[in-house]
Amino acid sequence: MVDLLDLQKHFILNHLKEGDVAVDFTMGNGGDTLFLSKTVGEHGRVYAFDIQEEALSSTRQRLLDGGAPENYTLIHDSHHNVKSYVKEPIKAGMFNLGYLPRSGRKEVTTMRKTTMPAVEAALSLLADDGILMVAVYPGHEEGRLEGEMLERYFATLDRRHICVFCFKIVNSPTSPYFYFAETR
Repeated sequence: MVDLLDLQKHFILNHLKEGDVAVDFTMGNGGDTLFLSKTVGEHGRVYAFDIQEEALSSTRQRLLDGGAPENYTLIHDSHHNVKSYVKEPIKAGMFNLGYLPRSGRKEVTTMRKTTMPAVEAALSLLADDGILMVAVYPGHEEGRLEGEMLERYFATLDRRHICVFCFKIVNSPTSPYFYFAETR
């Protein structure tokens, strides 16, 4: 069986290296933030966003426990405001849509009204040979609708400038799936 987290990292590692800039658009409990931080190293930069203070606290602890270099900025704001904080091109961006894992609060979830402008902003910040990963969780109604919205949007992009592909388990319709957008 394919390990979906390993697959995400495989594609990102084809683009991201020491000294690069990356963004975790939905920091959650900090797993992606830690991965990005260690990948770009002490000369790189990572920005991570979440609207929940609990996410910032758990991410901060995970980064400390995980031995991350001090190359990160944790931002208590919505990911759709990324351009207020990130001014330089990014080599990688990661979104894990849905709700904060293990929080017990499934009513606080990413929403289409902020996800769409966040994804558009992320794409506009992507450097040459950059990658954006968006994990969609269709097991709840807003997640299903976010995925449909993103598929319609990604289908409109000019493939000569950005190539978008999807990895989905076809015989498991409520399993998470991933969009990857690579700049040329």
